[in-house]
Amino acid sequence: MILLTRHGQTDWNVQKKVMGRCDEPLNKKGKEQALETRDSLKETNIDLIICSPLQRAKQTAEIINEGRNIPIIYDDRIIERDFGEFEGKEQKDFDFHGYWNYYRNDKYQQAENIQDFFERIYGFLDDITDKYKGKNVLIVAHGGVSIPVSCYFSKNIPEGSLVEAGLVLGNCQVASYANDLKLI
Repeated sequence: MILLTRHGQTDWNVQKKVMGRCDEPLNKKGKEQALETRDSLKETNIDLIICSPLQRAKQTAEIINEGRNIPIIYDDRIIERDFGEFEGKEQKDFDFHGYWNYYRNDKYQQAENIQDFFERIYGFLDDITDKYKGKNVLIVAHGGVSIPVSCYFSKNIPEGSLVEAGLVLGNCQVASYANDLKLI
């Protein structure tokens, strides 16, 4: 089984600022959310945690892992999408929904192209679903990462804005996927 959770809330989440590679910490509510997720997963067998190396994800993983001693691996492949020139802007200040349209596949000066982003996350998922088949793996990552993960396991990339399609996990929301699914 693959479990995926998004990091807890940060101040930039509250301000509706886009946050890719910025290393923003959890705020007080984010830490409380991580504690709630820890408690909700306490009866769930988890063999391994794979975590984004960004501070907000690491803090979330460490809180979830309190008292459990589950091995944590940090993996750069699940770092948030690089927002480049849009980093720190409010969603309303640029075409945020167009930015999350897979089929538009816009190219940017610095920001990571959506299809390149999907390829990075799909490669990670191909690797771990093969390497950890039969294991229960918790991935602690980001809202943007939750989009291609959902598409990977559903084998479907919806038209239009993937954010409007409801594919983004909320802070510390947990999704569960079977890890024996593979794209063909």
